Amino acid sequence: MRTARTGGTVSDETFGQALRRLRGTRSLRDVAHLASCGKSYVSDLEHERRQPTAAIAAALDDALGGGGELKMLAEAPPTAPLTAQAAALQSGLLDAIAAGPMTDASVEDWEWTVARQGRATRYRAEHDQLGELVGEFSDLQRVLARRHPAPVRRRLLVAAAGLSGLMALTLLKLGDDGARSWWRTARTVAAAAEDRTIMSWLYAQEAYQLYYSHDLHGAIELAVRAQHLAGGLPCVGPALAAPLEARSHARLGREDDVTSALSRGQTALSRLDETDRAPSAFGYSESQLRFHSGNAWTHLGRTVAAREQHAQALALYPVDDHTDRALIGLDQAMCEALDGDAAAAAQQAADTVLALPEEHRSPLIIYRAQDVAARVPEARSLPEGRVLRDVLALPAGEG
Repeated sequence: MRTARTGGTVSDETFGQALRRLRGTRSLRDVAHLASCGKSYVSDLEHERRQPTAAIAAALDDALGGGGELKMLAEAPPTAPLTAQAAALQSGLLDAIAAGPMTDASVEDWEWTVARQGRATRYRAEHDQLGELVGEFSDLQRVLARRHPAPVRRRLLVAAAGLSGLMALTLLKLGDDGARSWWRTARTVAAAAEDRTIMSWLYAQEAYQLYYSHDLHGAIELAVRAQHLAGGLPCVGPALAAPLEARSHARLGREDDVTSALSRGQTALSRLDETDRAPSAFGYSESQLRFHSGNAWTHLGRTVAAREQHAQALALYPVDDHTDRALIGLDQAMCEALDGDAAAAAQQAADTVLALPEEHRSPLIIYRAQDVAARVPEARSLPEGRVLRDVLALPAGEG
């Protein structure tokens, strides 16, 4: 059963019946012309000989002023489960709202939604967040499909660029190569918004994609571009990009460049206001700088300096920031390996992974633990090494 638009009464009207009612005295030829389809196709739809596609249902709905009724019936006919009918009603309502003018409150709500998703990256499992991002993006796409005044459209585009970046970042953490195309999408949207701060942030985040793909020179190039795009503005992009540049230089053994980049990161961080230091994918904090500094010194083999930064970072991070705390733990394991204690390195790596809630054992975490195992091949014959090997044999997200 459904609530029809004809007087609010309950009706079992089918798509074909609703199409015939809305067509009224118009000829089949006229309706077909308005909807850019064939006359026989319209007739087949009215007589239930064919089922409408979503595109045709939308075209006929617009042509006949159906107010979303035909689109809803195409998505969920009266015989569909009530849950499907409810989803179709929801979709129609969202389309109707998106068709109207955007209020300041509506735009602000989208900006708040994007900020909330950014904060959620610090504690939510990637699989869970991906589902939410898909739903939010679908709704925002409806809104963007309509015409808006230039200032409103720009704010919506910035929101869309932020969501696109979060989509890419989430896929990156899940080890999904689809992240690469989302970075391109995000940059395209940010360019349309002509917003340098979101573009700088996107380049800084995309640099991580290249970093974890072992394209260190490419990561440095993107990190430098992120800092350049900011143009001296006090924003998150440079604060995020400079330490990533330092980590890339460290893996190439360039200690002077590491020191310079970390200094720029500290300066960029000092220029941020408190809102930009909040725990979020859109923020950057002292705890992150200590973590990233420790990682850079780890790659350079400077284990004393690295351990000092690790300790400071762990003292600053909240206990529910599972991913970064685990990555620091794996850096600590790598320091043990660099100092020649294979058993301690294997034990630390295994303990770090096993301490994580299962849903947070992402491919990124497993990848970093594998780095530790590869550094201490002699640990394979030790009890600690066998434990680590068993842990790494688990699929990501299990334990």
